[in-house]
Amino acid sequence: MKPIKKLEGKTVAIVGMGRSWFDYNLAKSHGIHFDEVWAINAVANVIFHDRIFMMDPASRFLDTDDAGGQTSPMINILKTHKGPIYTCELDKRCKGLVEYPIDEIVLDLNSYYLNNTVAYAVAFALWNKIGTLKLFGIDFNYKGNLYFAEAGRACVEFWLTKCMSKNMIVEVANSSSLLDTAVPNEEKLYGYDRLADPKMILADENNKLRVFNKSQVEKGQKQEQKSVLIDRNDSHLEPKIGEPKKW
Repeated sequence: MKPIKKLEGKTVAIVGMGRSWFDYNLAKSHGIHFDEVWAINAVANVIFHDRIFMMDPASRFLDTDDAGGQTSPMINILKTHKGPIYTCELDKRCKGLVEYPIDEIVLDLNSYYLNNTVAYAVAFALWNKIGTLKLFGIDFNYKGNLYFAEAGRACVEFWLTKCMSKNMIVEVANSSSLLDTAVPNEEKLYGYDRLADPKMILADENNKLRVFNKSQVEKGQKQEQKSVLIDRNDSHLEPKIGEPKKW
């Protein structure tokens, strides 16, 4: 397989089954644009999509109930979907399956740290030189539950870092734990979050990341509130509802 030329520079949403996939619904209903939507596993049953990533062999769903609640919806997808469904091996019972280009991706990207399906999708985006990648429902762990976390977050963040190093724009759903996106700004920097006036990271007018004290940010916000009047006709001045956080 060769990279898909029409994907180069495009805006792609990857949607998983974590709680922040609700942000995808908000984004779609408020006009956020995606050139393509890539679904992870069974979420393909409930959203419009262009591609599916399912790195388990189809036999896991067709011949066992190992996947629990995902088994039935995945059987429906595998038996009816025309593809492409990227996976690790073909199965004559499923016409939509496409072998994931593992040989090419490992060779071209010089890495084989791939321990979950989302990581494969992100690597595929990097290989195809996607311009903007927006992630929804890719959460792994949740606020309020310190004792539960799905495996794979570090691997996905590793691949996202590789994407950003190639100047890809990466955006994460605001309610997602991925890249600590949902962590309050004043709590993101370990150590500094314990200070009486915590450090915060914000982009300046040139979109460069800068370090500010929380007191500086609050002072600036108060000044803006005094000098700017925004009404319903000025919605272009604020981020759209559902717009993921840019990294």
